[in-house]
Amino acid sequence: MRRAGTVGEGAGGERIAKWLSRAGVASRREAERLIAEGRVAVNGRRLADPAVLVEPGDTVTVDRVPVDPPGRARLWRYHKPRGLLVTARDPQGRPTVFEKLPASMPRVVSVGRLDMGSEGLLLLTTDGGLARQLEHPKNGWVRRYRVRVHGRPDPGVLASLANGITIDGIRYGPIEAGLDAVKNEVSWLTVSLREGKNREIRRVLEHLGLPVLRLIRVAYGPFQLGLLPRGAVEEVPARVLREQLGAAAPTRRRP
Repeated sequence: MRRAGTVGEGAGGERIAKWLSRAGVASRREAERLIAEGRVAVNGRRLADPAVLVEPGDTVTVDRVPVDPPGRARLWRYHKPRGLLVTARDPQGRPTVFEKLPASMPRVVSVGRLDMGSEGLLLLTTDGGLARQLEHPKNGWVRRYRVRVHGRPDPGVLASLANGITIDGIRYGPIEAGLDAVKNEVSWLTVSLREGKNREIRRVLEHLGLPVLRLIRVAYGPFQLGLLPRGAVEEVPARVLREQLGAAAPTRRRP
């Protein structure tokens, strides 16, 4: 372990916040918070400086619990039920996704989020760098949802969302929305977008007079919810991960 100086990370060390992110403990920002709170130690020494470099053979603990070194990036599909927060811990004590995962799961971080009232496909990974890569707009990956709303949508108005829409001064990008079925005053839509703001689908549809009753993510890029049961988690094979990410697939060596 040493402080970051003129020698780059590639010379045998890696900044502790990045190391923790790749190990699936937390995002870099959250890792820096853990360090500032004095909860991270390297070789038994509590840290206060996120510039410290972790070297092969160093022992890292968070809350006195040893953290395994980052290895091969792994990815899981998880069918998130409604009523769970996508956060490591909630000050109000509400249930979280990470509390419901099998005890055999390693530490993971989520790829993006789903709000508490939403359900469906959530990707989980042991590698914070891979999570940021999968979230990045440059991928252009479509995120597809099945949405149940109250009301009878106008197909023409739905089609106009492909041009984007501004609500209360906030500009939302192109949204593909199609009407699938109508029964009485309840309708099912398929909604797709490539880069979404927080609660974007709910806000846009409510602006159109279509309150959302249910929102299910069924695809995130090439990864599909499919028939994965609610609450179940299934690892994406390494071969599939390499195929989908191509040359951009992360390669990790164990220290």
